[in-house]
Amino acid sequence: MKYRGLLFSALIGAVASARSMTPMASIAAARLLGHRTPGKLVLLDHPVFTYGALAMGVGELFGDKMKSAPDRTVFLGLLARVLSAGIAGAALAPRGREQAGAVTAVATAVPLAYLTLAGRERAMARMGQTRSGLIEDALIVALGVTIVALAVRPKNAW
Repeated sequence: MKYRGLLFSALIGAVASARSMTPMASIAAARLLGHRTPGKLVLLDHPVFTYGALAMGVGELFGDKMKSAPDRTVFLGLLARVLSAGIAGAALAPRGREQAGAVTAVATAVPLAYLTLAGRERAMARMGQTRSGLIEDALIVALGVTIVALAVRPKNAW
């Protein structure tokens, strides 16, 4: 795990920049499958949190397609990214480095939220809100699931 350091924390922050709830939903799914995260967080052991994170992840995918969906860079959107990235970044950090993982993920998520918004706006102009959102969903969910799957792999699997 040493050579990977905080890479997974930074990558999950990038996921949070585009879909605030996907990092937590990805970790919740891994926890339900019996996998443990490298970082220790008591919050991840509560079923209400686990199922809530999954529900919020699915809800966000639907809500994003609505015409009234706010930009990801409004205050509440950024706050959701900070919280989700921080929790997920800590969970994917090496044991004992949870705080550094949280800071790394947040420091990645917030500035990238502006870049991913700019990319989404260009895509919406070319193909519309729903189609661009579905493509972004597929890419971001796949990225989130892949990052979490790699981070929770047993050490001897490498």
